[in-house]
Amino acid sequence: MSLYDIPLRTLAGEPTSLAGHRGEAVLIVNVASRCGLTPQYAGLERLQQRYADRGFTVLGVPCNQFAGQEPGTAEEIGTFCSATYGVTFPLLEKTEVNGDGRHPLYAELTRTADAAGEAGDVQWNFEKFLLSPEGEVTRFRPRTEPESDELVAAIESRLPA
Repeated sequence: MSLYDIPLRTLAGEPTSLAGHRGEAVLIVNVASRCGLTPQYAGLERLQQRYADRGFTVLGVPCNQFAGQEPGTAEEIGTFCSATYGVTFPLLEKTEVNGDGRHPLYAELTRTADAAGEAGDVQWNFEKFLLSPEGEVTRFRPRTEPESDELVAAIESRLPA
């Protein structure tokens, strides 16, 4: 099964998948509203605004597996993201990214090694997986800022032609 075929659910609970983003660049990020890295939402939204019209989207995946830093309901998460950071990119339902309950999307994504050659579990909130239009995945660890030179260069090199 390809990443594009894995069943997902929107924050509102509606069925979805990555199929609608086939041929685009997608930055998949496990997010949390009560984390020291939560201000990364601002940079993620700026990336969304900067590249959305060029075949790019950020996809936020709320996760409460790291010190309980995303305890809210779907409504609370949506309100926090829009009111605090003006988030316009899509958000999925709260998802497990590690362990026995790991979502199939993350079972696939975590097979990808980072720049140091390490694959496996997501380390913390705001780990980033950049999906190219061809379905190739590049992994960035949580402390990689959304607007870092490294991540921006990767996004720009993967935007559809």
